[in-house]
Amino acid sequence: MDDDDLLEFIDAPSAAETSAGATMPEAWRIVVVDDDPDVHESTSYGLRGLEVEGRGLQLLHAYSAAQALQMLRDETGVAVVLLDVVMETEDAGLATVGAIRDGLGLANLRIILRTGQPGQAPEIETIRRYDINDYKTKSELTRTKLYTALTTAIRSYDQLCRLDASRKGLEQIVAASNQFIADAGVQTFAQGVITQIAGLIGIEAEGLVCASTGVGEGSAQYVVIAAAGHLAYLMRRRISEIDDPHIVASLTQCLAERRNLVTERSITLFFEGRESGDFAAFVYSAQPLRAVDMHLMQVFCTNIALCAANVELVARLRDYAFVDRMLGLPNRTALIEHMDRAIADGSAQGCALGLMDVDQFAETNDMFGHVYGDLLLAAITRRLRGLHAGDAFLARVGGDTFALFGAEARVQPEVLRAVFEQPFEIEDIQRPVSICIGLVHCDAAGGSGLELLKNASIALKRAKELGQGRSAYYSAEIGIATRERTRLLHGLQRAFDHERLFVVYQPQMSLRTGLPIGFEALLRWRTEDGQFVPPDRFIPVAEQSGLIVAIGAWVLRTALHAHGQLRAAGIQGIRMAVNVSSVQFAQPQFLATVDEALADTGMPPDCLELEITESVAVMGMERVASVLRAIKERGIAVAIDDFGTGFSSLSYLDQLPADRLKIDRAFVSSLDSGRLGARIAEMIVPLGHQLGMQVLAEGVETEVQASILRSLGCDEGQGYLYAKAMVIEDLLPWLAQRLGIKP
Repeated sequence: MDDDDLLEFIDAPSAAETSAGATMPEAWRIVVVDDDPDVHESTSYGLRGLEVEGRGLQLLHAYSAAQALQMLRDETGVAVVLLDVVMETEDAGLATVGAIRDGLGLANLRIILRTGQPGQAPEIETIRRYDINDYKTKSELTRTKLYTALTTAIRSYDQLCRLDASRKGLEQIVAASNQFIADAGVQTFAQGVITQIAGLIGIEAEGLVCASTGVGEGSAQYVVIAAAGHLAYLMRRRISEIDDPHIVASLTQCLAERRNLVTERSITLFFEGRESGDFAAFVYSAQPLRAVDMHLMQVFCTNIALCAANVELVARLRDYAFVDRMLGLPNRTALIEHMDRAIADGSAQGCALGLMDVDQFAETNDMFGHVYGDLLLAAITRRLRGLHAGDAFLARVGGDTFALFGAEARVQPEVLRAVFEQPFEIEDIQRPVSICIGLVHCDAAGGSGLELLKNASIALKRAKELGQGRSAYYSAEIGIATRERTRLLHGLQRAFDHERLFVVYQPQMSLRTGLPIGFEALLRWRTEDGQFVPPDRFIPVAEQSGLIVAIGAWVLRTALHAHGQLRAAGIQGIRMAVNVSSVQFAQPQFLATVDEALADTGMPPDCLELEITESVAVMGMERVASVLRAIKERGIAVAIDDFGTGFSSLSYLDQLPADRLKIDRAFVSSLDSGRLGARIAEMIVPLGHQLGMQVLAEGVETEVQASILRSLGCDEGQGYLYAKAMVIEDLLPWLAQRLGIKP
């Protein structure tokens, strides 16, 4: 059914009546409210040249809630407002609805809510309180659908205006519309239909309402969803089960012919529904209706059809807001609301919240596909429901994360893991599943359900850090550590934004000649009070948050600019080594970032060496080798950093097209101390040479270490024995002295 066919309207003026006037009819006035200029432009384009009921459309544009309200104060005859839900604030659009209805008193004005974010649904209370005509996401409002929604709204507005001017009974109908919106569910709405019809024509409310269930054919598919008076006993019966032949005949004919029926004994009204099917309302009336009441019934049908759509809208919004569509479980919002109520009424005492995260679920999706993953989640849901039905609140709070809130005796690791002891049968294959569990006692939470969920999430993260199948309870210590990392991240972001990060350069020396042959660019962070934050504290935070991508690009450009200063000072043949995080390396635009840095600084590719760690192996050898080959084709050198501390394997190393192998400082320091590890350094040097690589030792601090490395055939070294890392201003005179160049 098209939206345009939803209503029955009073006849419009005839062509003769229209032509009798000397002027063309005024255009419908539409106010577009959105803080995005592109939305205004696309709306104007989409509605250009269109007419509704023989009248054009005049668009008025407002870019904020305040501007829209002022425009509605100044302008008259506005038919429809296309209103963005989220503007200056998250509730700006909904607050504007309240101001339009309550503050300005514009009852006839039609409101269509629009949003770019499907999850930003209006609050149920807002839908209940105000007469909202429709709610759409911007992505679904194609030209046709926008015109259809607007046409329905304009026709409704026009109908209301005509009635407003001609009949006092309109106030009761509009009040009925708002009353029906306030009622939760189709059954309550249907009971209101009976009461309102009876009230309008002054008879007793003795009737019943039927709605389509979508099952069966003919009258068998209709069931009584509301009844009043002496017919109340017919609730939930099918039409075929009603023992009154007149009611059966009236409802059957009305629904089959899809029209209103008025007899000397009764009134049967037809309401064309949408997704939930058609409605028919039967009311006994001992007297025939007057002509004026018949006309009023037609108007009533128009408004009831709109009300039915609004009731469906409320039900859909509630589902979107509180129910996970795929699994049918309460979602994160519903869980928080449930816990808030439990905390408020004291029933949360002695309860706990457990978050269950399926191990290796992303890998399962990648390997077997999302359909398989969905089947697994559905199977887990069924088992969790069976174990905890009725005595705990089960919800899905993330892709593969479930939450259970209930008595501590039921929400504990042993009980939750018992659900997963037996494999799940997916596509006739037994699939073992393990979970990580994060738990929090209500007494350890803050003052709200949201804080309880945050603390459980912190515990879950801790459990996942411990490994697969592990569990952890939230504690103050874990919370402090997590919040400290968050504080560190925010501080790092501010330091990056306000240029409190800087780069230093540590010389790399030839062990044979003792001359500098390169530099490694190293990132440093100095706080506002002059304190240094160690790199081993802030680099992992930058990598986990993704901030390392922007910081790494900046370090690369800074280092290349520094190399340009060395070249300008007459220092040639020195390479610049820059570390690349595995997070940076995995970015699709990584090579483009390197190319742009070289182009912007004017540095040749052969001056640059990119240092990667063995952790990039997690991306897959084929992809890593492909990127490294592209780097080498540009003339850029590649070094393997911290070799021996990560995913070391000879097959992995043999596949990487690298120029240099760097021995980790942990092995170098053991050369003159007698500690374990010296033999590893001794093996790495010939290994690197066998693979055609130069070998550089990090952390060289004593002449003894340097001597041993030379005897092993190690090519290069860097460390405090030669120099600490320096800013570029100190590096220039240091280099000039070592190379015999006048500064």
